[in-house]
Amino acid sequence: MNGVLLLNKPRGMTSHDCVMKLRRMLGTKKIGHTGTLDPDVDGVLPICIGSATKLVQFLTAKTKEYIGEVTIGYSTTTEDSSGEVLFEQPVVKNISKQEIDDIFASMLGTGIQIPPMYSAVKVNGKKLYEYARAGMEVERPQREVTIFELELLGEIQHIDGLVKFKFRIRGSKGIFIRTVALTIGEKLGYPAHMSDLTRIASGDFKLDNCVTLDEVESGDFKLLTISEALSDFSTVTVDNWVENLVRNGVKLRENQIFPQIKGEIFLIKGQDGTPLSIHEWSEKRQGYVSVRGLW
Repeated sequence: MNGVLLLNKPRGMTSHDCVMKLRRMLGTKKIGHTGTLDPDVDGVLPICIGSATKLVQFLTAKTKEYIGEVTIGYSTTTEDSSGEVLFEQPVVKNISKQEIDDIFASMLGTGIQIPPMYSAVKVNGKKLYEYARAGMEVERPQREVTIFELELLGEIQHIDGLVKFKFRIRGSKGIFIRTVALTIGEKLGYPAHMSDLTRIASGDFKLDNCVTLDEVESGDFKLLTISEALSDFSTVTVDNWVENLVRNGVKLRENQIFPQIKGEIFLIKGQDGTPLSIHEWSEKRQGYVSVRGLW
């Protein structure tokens, strides 16, 4: 069994839990997920199976899109609703749509995030949440992330000193939406946390195209082929001679690739449409070199 399964991950399970369950359901050990979703988060989780596990690094790098909810008025130890209350400050002013829109506009673009202590980011070989559970605080690595789109959804709710509203966000690989929610609160002058989150897209993979674990168990699912999973990649079809060079890991000359593609990774296919490898241009070697073989 080879291909990519678009799973609608349920809440209450880690991404690893889903992989373990799918291994039992599908009777194969060669399965990997393409980006961790917290247990309290549901939504799009592409799962690579069989030879498609070679795609994990490329599918992980895609942009992600979410619908989330932020609650203003108190923060938590985990930056989401599963943690213990950390700071409380009732919201005493009316927060307007214009104020939220202005804050969202100021957050667009590239900036620096510090991952939450309760996250799977590793420091000195240990995950941050392992330090957090042991009551230890360690210096967390900063990361550069980009927010491409951020918009308010629906009404702003003022309830008993709390303010809640939903938002849609599209961001780069590695962005923590919990931290985005925290930042929104800081810009409003109040503690905050992420109170709900669903991933609605991972690259071109949409929630509407995902299946549940129950559907997988009943056999009501279809795997994407490697070509379908990489449909947004530029593609070059080569003749049998060049295919032989690709399979043997030989650097390709400029005149062996048409159209010439520089500055991005791309997919090479054989004459029969078989995905062969992911290549890129190397200035150092002055030729096209393999990033990952797919046969």
